[in-house]
Amino acid sequence: MASRLNEWEIAEGGIAPLGATWEEIEQSYQFVLYSKNAGGVVLLLYREDDLVNPVRTVPFEFPKNKTSRYWHTQVKKADAQGARYYAYRVYPSNAGPVDGFDSEKILLDPYAKGVFFPPGHDRLAACRPGSNAGKAPLGLLPQPTTLPAQRVPAPRHGHDLIIYEMHVRGFTIHESSGLVAAHRGSFSGIVDKIPYLKDLGITAVELMPVHQFDPAEGNYWGYMTLSFFSPHLQYGAQPEAQAVAEEFRSMVDALHAAGIEVFLDVVYNHTTEGGRGGPTYCYRGIDNLTYYVLAPPNYDQYVNFSASGNDLRTAHAVVRRLVMDSLRFWANDMGVDGFRFDLASILARTESGELDQEDPPLISEMSSDSDLANIRLIAEPWQGEYGGGYLIGRVFPGKTWRQWNDHFRDCARSFVKGDPGLVPDLMIRLYGSTDLFPDDFANAFRPAQSVNYIDSHDGFCLYDLVSYTNDSQRSWSCGFEGETGAPQQVLELRKRQVKNFCCLLFLANGTPMFCMGDEFLRTQGGNGNPYNVDSPVSWIDWTRQDRNSDIFRFFKMMIVFRKSHPALARSTGWRDHVHWYGTNGGVDQSAESRSLAYFLGGADLGDNDLYVMINAYWQPLNFAIQEGRNWRRVIDTSLPSGRDIVSTDQAELVTSASYTVQERSIVVLAS
Repeated sequence: MASRLNEWEIAEGGIAPLGATWEEIEQSYQFVLYSKNAGGVVLLLYREDDLVNPVRTVPFEFPKNKTSRYWHTQVKKADAQGARYYAYRVYPSNAGPVDGFDSEKILLDPYAKGVFFPPGHDRLAACRPGSNAGKAPLGLLPQPTTLPAQRVPAPRHGHDLIIYEMHVRGFTIHESSGLVAAHRGSFSGIVDKIPYLKDLGITAVELMPVHQFDPAEGNYWGYMTLSFFSPHLQYGAQPEAQAVAEEFRSMVDALHAAGIEVFLDVVYNHTTEGGRGGPTYCYRGIDNLTYYVLAPPNYDQYVNFSASGNDLRTAHAVVRRLVMDSLRFWANDMGVDGFRFDLASILARTESGELDQEDPPLISEMSSDSDLANIRLIAEPWQGEYGGGYLIGRVFPGKTWRQWNDHFRDCARSFVKGDPGLVPDLMIRLYGSTDLFPDDFANAFRPAQSVNYIDSHDGFCLYDLVSYTNDSQRSWSCGFEGETGAPQQVLELRKRQVKNFCCLLFLANGTPMFCMGDEFLRTQGGNGNPYNVDSPVSWIDWTRQDRNSDIFRFFKMMIVFRKSHPALARSTGWRDHVHWYGTNGGVDQSAESRSLAYFLGGADLGDNDLYVMINAYWQPLNFAIQEGRNWRRVIDTSLPSGRDIVSTDQAELVTSASYTVQERSIVVLAS
């Protein structure tokens, strides 16, 4: 096998790929770093027995180790003197701006595919001027690895795509998870719970951020990325970078073998370095002016549409390359099937800070890249700070992307609570939110692009929506605040309301998503923003599955119902297959109306016809069944467990031409 390097690159290093790579033929490491504004770069190599003093210091010399803005060098393994880790020092140019540079700081490679935190790791040392030697995260030198010749084929779901949002640690860290201690809170823990996920019936997991974040920062959710190429060490059963990467790949393969797609929640809009006063770990010290958006005229303040301290300068070609290389790495090397982009509208901002709704470079690159052609792209189509940036539906520039639909969330919460005047809005949410995702000839959006959800990690979890009253969350406690001491009739009403939420989610056109533990009434005690709470408040208590087995049964059977009725999630929408009704005749769309019915035909797909009756009023309502005959009652959320949802072949025949839907209930009939 010939070397992929020419004689110059063997001696001086090539300019691609960025990061540190192992050259098998040459038995050497190649290092490439981008910095436009640096005046000098020094590579530092560390052995495991001394994490303060580098075993080798390799200056990048001009002209042989610099091409344009790329700094590059080659180090023979024999000359690395047993080094295991690496980092950089970057010096300012006398001719250019020095903002962000601190030549005493130990800096992590933005492309490091493994991060090591020394025992003395100290975030505060990175926030102060001066050296943080022995206290800074280091990159893992690449090791010769052999990827599996053939990975487990990834599944690809259509009408049966059901997304389950989960936090890797919170899913299994509680001792009630039943896992061995070493696997709790890890990627291996998810593998151990695959039988549960299959039994529940979900077909995709969406993992909250798994990119390496700073364990000293205190952000339990993980939305403060340090490294875009490294899985979070603390999610490994054996917290060593190479072992964790293999554990992640094994988890993906196991989920694929179970028919479950894997999506990652990714944060490419800001980093853990924050604004002024934040740590200098990496990007700020390497080239602050390139990596971050700085505000004119003095460029000494960080633009902060993310509300997290800084915004990555994704309009810059080099930062776009970083993002694209990261996505390709997770898709190609790690095997993931999709990405949910946190605060995605920030990615549409131009160099001047304006929103480009037509053709922002990064979103266009992601949408057209051949390596991402079969990857699911999902946007959270807004930003973290006020000042515009709400780009949901047709105005989001990723025209073929799926998008989180907060209109569905807000409408469902308010309607189930009993707020007035929402029948027209509920109709369009159930239909596929075509006000946002028009399905006319000119736009031709697909209903599956609307990711419908009642709750997510951000805000109240599902059970808390019916246990605590909070106007900003559109929640109602059902007459008693909290769980402790709640009367039985309140507890029963709460379960009915949860079943109503579940019904609306799975009876609507679009892509449904719900959160881990919703299926057995996980609670966060009314905490709607536990981003920094790593405690039982944020963890799943698995004892609640037994205590609320009736709700688990309802969710499980509702998922089966969704999968078995492709008419609910037609590729091109319901169109003429749906007919809307009220309690007796046409729909009552008045301000005081809280009821709705619809007929959904499925014969052309070999499916059952369905008749849905929804009563959010606090009194029973009698519905005249406007179409069909030989109906069987499949769902009635007012009935006790065992009768509230049944399979079609076990459903009772409805002999009357009308049906009394109890207060705050949903009924579904099937032909």
